[in-house]
Amino acid sequence: MIWFGPAGNPSSFYDKGYKHSWEMPQWLAELGLNAYEYQCTKGVLLKEETAARIGEKCRKHNVRVSIHAPYYINLSSTEKQKREKSIDYILETLRIAKIMGAERIIMHPGYVSGISRETALELAKDTFLSVLDAVRAEGLDDITICPEVLGKHSQLGNILEVVELCSLADYLIPCVDFGHVHALTRGGLKSKKEYLDILKFIGQELGQERMRTVHMHFSRVEVGKGGEKKHWTYADTRYGPDFEPLAEAILELGIEPVIISESRDKMVEDALTLKQIFEAAASR
Repeated sequence: MIWFGPAGNPSSFYDKGYKHSWEMPQWLAELGLNAYEYQCTKGVLLKEETAARIGEKCRKHNVRVSIHAPYYINLSSTEKQKREKSIDYILETLRIAKIMGAERIIMHPGYVSGISRETALELAKDTFLSVLDAVRAEGLDDITICPEVLGKHSQLGNILEVVELCSLADYLIPCVDFGHVHALTRGGLKSKKEYLDILKFIGQELGQERMRTVHMHFSRVEVGKGGEKKHWTYADTRYGPDFEPLAEAILELGIEPVIISESRDKMVEDALTLKQIFEAAASR
């Protein structure tokens, strides 16, 4: 099964009179979507009762839920206190994921600031190992952590770095944001081959099962000198990447990813568009 859904709640959700995130799963299911990425990007601010209710509704309507951890996680900070706080943020996200019944959390690895990428990666790996120790100690290792491929050159998290972080434990799965890959490569995602190369690399380095169940983010992205500038909607065709070649790559490999739309305030509408493109490709 392929899982399609949005990152967060679009304005159209509230325009229809809905007020609470626990109402999202039923709405998504009625639209024909089956995934939902709850956003804790500004902190784990929801109450436990709300998390439990969202999870209950997701299970009832067969919607697969994940959580995006706070944006300000920085495993590669040169400041020990910031690295320690990042461990806390990941654990907080995992705890609320446990209550919600979310199988995965998505996290940004960090930044490259005043140090080499190599040093930043070593700092991140060392911090991440401490995260994994704490996760095991709390019995939270049944929830998959998905380090995300990021889109700015100042950030730690290109595809090579994310795969190396995921090699630290066999339950870690990459979150490949293809808009971010497109930005880092200055518009490099154009054909099925580029998508296949990335997915096959994950399979070669981390095993076929982690390639099969990889987590994906997708949106069109405006590219600048520093990489990603801004997310756009799928209708904004002046920006890439296109989803059709990725749909063809998924079908060729026979994998079953979670595909989350991060389009600018059209994430539900565009998740449906991505699903329609995939179904059209599958029927050919």
